[in-house]
Amino acid sequence: MSVLHQYLLDYGYPTLFVVVLLESLGIPGPGQALLIAAALLAAHGKLNIVVVLATAVAGTTLGGMIGYWIGTRGGHALILRFGRFLKIDEPELLKLERSFDRYGFWFVLVARFFEVLRQIQGIVAGAVEMSFRRFVLANFLGGMLWSLVWGLGSWKLGRQIHSYDDLTEKAGVIVVALSLGVLLVLLGIYLRHRWRARPE
Repeated sequence: MSVLHQYLLDYGYPTLFVVVLLESLGIPGPGQALLIAAALLAAHGKLNIVVVLATAVAGTTLGGMIGYWIGTRGGHALILRFGRFLKIDEPELLKLERSFDRYGFWFVLVARFFEVLRQIQGIVAGAVEMSFRRFVLANFLGGMLWSLVWGLGSWKLGRQIHSYDDLTEKAGVIVVALSLGVLLVLLGIYLRHRWRARPE
């Protein structure tokens, strides 16, 4: 984490924006770790938390939009070409498209909280021709929720740490605590959805 901190101190908010944007359009990167590092630095006055959150939301939203555009231009062919490694062929892709008609909004909304899904959610949404309006809304809300959970959550916890050494030692605890919180929230959403969908 100390390397990320120094990198953010040297290059500032553009670093966070570019890394988060690239990760959101399909290129694996340390976007989440960088957001946490930026929020922890903001907790100690090195950065501004409002600008950190705005930068993360802007980067992840724009990245998702670019990923969606990539998906509409060639995502279907890419999934069929490389999907065999994940046992995805034409029948599975058709099932995925039907699932997106019903659950696509929720998939895009929560995908940012999971590795791999965070990188490909825009491309997949574009490839299966998810409604552009629904994607725009889900993409923005998902990016905002992700930024608030990891950014604002790390900032609040980071304010309770009073030294740089203490910060780096406890960063792992912060990540674990936030991960558990996210999992509990997502589990609650899933159970609520299942409860509403049960037959009368």
